[in-house]
Amino acid sequence: MEDENQAPVLSLAWRSNSILTVGRFDGTVVDYDFRKDDMFICFYNGHRRRVCSLKWSVLSGRYLASGGQDKLVHIWDACMPVSRDHPRQRQWLHRISNHTSIVKAVDWCPTRSNLLASGGGCNDNCIKFWNTVNGACLNSINAGSEVCALLWDKNKSELLTSHGSPNNQLTLWNYPSMTRVAEVSGHLSRVLSLAGSPLGGVVASAAADEIIRFWNIFETPKITKPELPFAQFNLDRDKQEATVKLMANGACTLCNTGKVHIQPSFSLD
Repeated sequence: MEDENQAPVLSLAWRSNSILTVGRFDGTVVDYDFRKDDMFICFYNGHRRRVCSLKWSVLSGRYLASGGQDKLVHIWDACMPVSRDHPRQRQWLHRISNHTSIVKAVDWCPTRSNLLASGGGCNDNCIKFWNTVNGACLNSINAGSEVCALLWDKNKSELLTSHGSPNNQLTLWNYPSMTRVAEVSGHLSRVLSLAGSPLGGVVASAAADEIIRFWNIFETPKITKPELPFAQFNLDRDKQEATVKLMANGACTLCNTGKVHIQPSFSLD
């Protein structure tokens, strides 16, 4: 996939285990399939300048959001029909121009398939929420400083944002009220990236100060042990016999060299 004539890559997003979406310095967005000899699948035609953020919707798997230096947010539908003349070129579903500065961050809500959040850079400082069905702006909040990254909590209706000067902080918001739940700081420069652990709870942040920090900022989900099917049995070691009592919600397999007497604990009628 290496090509000296192509513009530098600024953003990446996996669409599936084998398809990678790439955002470039010149505004192009391209899909590559690593299973094929000709890895290039299609490109998304919309941005005019560098593509700073990309994110596929996890719930639907068909919608892509992109943010760029051209102050635009694009929403793309991978299932949208393409032109016969340009079968590898995809057209945007919605073009959103409400931000007044570079769009550095986009993220899909993990529980609402049609809800997208985006963050604007310096001179914008806003977190905006979009209905991706019709492209309407649902809410806009001034965060007080540039928004560099966004991350939804997987287990709770909360949104984490990272910022630049003057505080270079991480801010946790409750959605949809957008009240500040917590604010933490520790980086010496703008916080460029956020990544959540697979189960939620721990968040890693990377900043221009060349430091990665780990935060227990999201509520860790409680893991409940499922009730496993089990059997109650008594083993008579002298007779090498076992009496097995089956539970009504499952079955049991008992390996024994002797006889096994099964006594169901539930009605067979």
